[in-house]
Amino acid sequence: MKGLTLACAISAALFGLLPQAQAAERFVTIGTGGQTGVYYVAGQSICRFLNQGAKTHEIKCNAPASGGGVANVNGIRSGEYNFGIMQSDHQYKAMKGLEPFKAEGAMEDIRAVFSLQSEVFTILARKDAKIAGFDDLKGKRVNIGNPGSGQRDTFEEIMKVKGWDKSAFSLVSELKPAEQASALGDNNIDAMSYFVGHPNGAIQEASTTTDAVLVPVTGPDIDKLLAEKSYYSKAEIPGGLYKGSPNPTPSIGGKAVLSTSAKTDPEVVYQLTKSVFDNLTRFKRLHPAFADLKETDMIKVGLSAPLHEGAVRYYKERGWM
Repeated sequence: MKGLTLACAISAALFGLLPQAQAAERFVTIGTGGQTGVYYVAGQSICRFLNQGAKTHEIKCNAPASGGGVANVNGIRSGEYNFGIMQSDHQYKAMKGLEPFKAEGAMEDIRAVFSLQSEVFTILARKDAKIAGFDDLKGKRVNIGNPGSGQRDTFEEIMKVKGWDKSAFSLVSELKPAEQASALGDNNIDAMSYFVGHPNGAIQEASTTTDAVLVPVTGPDIDKLLAEKSYYSKAEIPGGLYKGSPNPTPSIGGKAVLSTSAKTDPEVVYQLTKSVFDNLTRFKRLHPAFADLKETDMIKVGLSAPLHEGAVRYYKERGWM
């Protein structure tokens, strides 16, 4: 009986401790993008390094595929995501309550953590469609991107400055990034769009399986857009990355940014930031788009919202601020 009583006491003590252990463990979710894009790789990579220290800081991370930058802003706002990767312009528009976030209002508590790879608005077209510039998309079958994606929002901004609507095209599709390459190869669309870091797997697949070319995004209307929208800048896709496009292709671009909310626990943000920068050399090897990342740029370039206090704590520890 004494033995049974002791066993019960030990069992009760262990079960009594279990809820406390579970309560100490924290779970965070990062909104990314389509599985063929760099956002997905970035989110998975961040979680990889954060999870490596889970025994110490008791934070576990997952980074599911999502609809992209706009969806990630809305996910942070709703609490579905703790963090989200987005274009720098989406961070700015969310903070100011501009379209496509006007209905929800200004998200004054959005915070930056760090920026990632440079991104370029990209048009890839079938060669037989004879599309030499953006204006040649008129009358063609064009994928403008799924709702909630970066390319969709940017495409609509370009359409607006040109005075176009969807009737400018013979067919408008809203395919997700992973669906574009096959649609181009099957001759279901003439051109696909993407706002992405390079090189990109979906564009490599499409240009390898289809006779296709990258399309310059230039002209007076684009210059007007750049003058009006400071979150965009001139950008270029290097020549020779993709079959059929040996020369550099000019366009517009920005930075991918990891964002969160001011409500996110500063310790969680600190540990996530530390896990990436303490392993930055290894992080940069996980995708070619990360190869040129520099600490000095990541903590300031493309950050159109204030830094989260948890990130600031780490940057001050490193003597960067």
